[in-house]
Amino acid sequence: MKESSRGSVHLIKHRATGQKIILRQFFGNAEVYHKLLHYTCPNLPKILEVATEGEKNLVLEEYIQGDTLGFLLQDALFSPEETRRIVTQLCRALWVLHSMAAVHRDIKPENVILRGSDAILIDFDAARLYKEENENDTQILGTTGFAAPEQYGLSQSDTRTDIYSLGILINVMLTGEHPSRKPAGGHLGRVVERCTRVSPAKRYKNVLRLMEAL
Repeated sequence: MKESSRGSVHLIKHRATGQKIILRQFFGNAEVYHKLLHYTCPNLPKILEVATEGEKNLVLEEYIQGDTLGFLLQDALFSPEETRRIVTQLCRALWVLHSMAAVHRDIKPENVILRGSDAILIDFDAARLYKEENENDTQILGTTGFAAPEQYGLSQSDTRTDIYSLGILINVMLTGEHPSRKPAGGHLGRVVERCTRVSPAKRYKNVLRLMEAL
């Protein structure tokens, strides 16, 4: 289904039930997947099983039937109303992650699937638990254009890192471009501007504040 230098993602079928399941194999830290085994959220895929041996991880997770925002953005942009609805749902998913001290660190159109009217945030391979004793991230991960400045070794990623990426996502959904090239206008443009400030302290404090602003 999908392979990269870090791992692979395959769609498999359960022999007994016929249920479609995602099999994810990757090298790195699976601590967030282990945490998600005990959580349920309509805007996150259900994690079914996690197996870890050293740096190698196997994850079985719910298959989400739908199209990614990346695919949909190839043909059309989203209206402000659609953008507000989708990003509010992503904030709910992030509230669950952030409540367990997890940071997604790779929010982008390809990691959001629309299943009917529901937006599902997927792919936690780059996700990490925030650790107060760390001054910066132990490994630089994220997607260029969506990654916050602190993901490049300036400081440790925290929940405001995801808020930065959500701001970029809002702009791309509205204009098809990064805000540095084509900033969105109006109220949502002002939301984008605050989300993407270089200093994390000047962004929204948490996703609940962002939801209020939306």
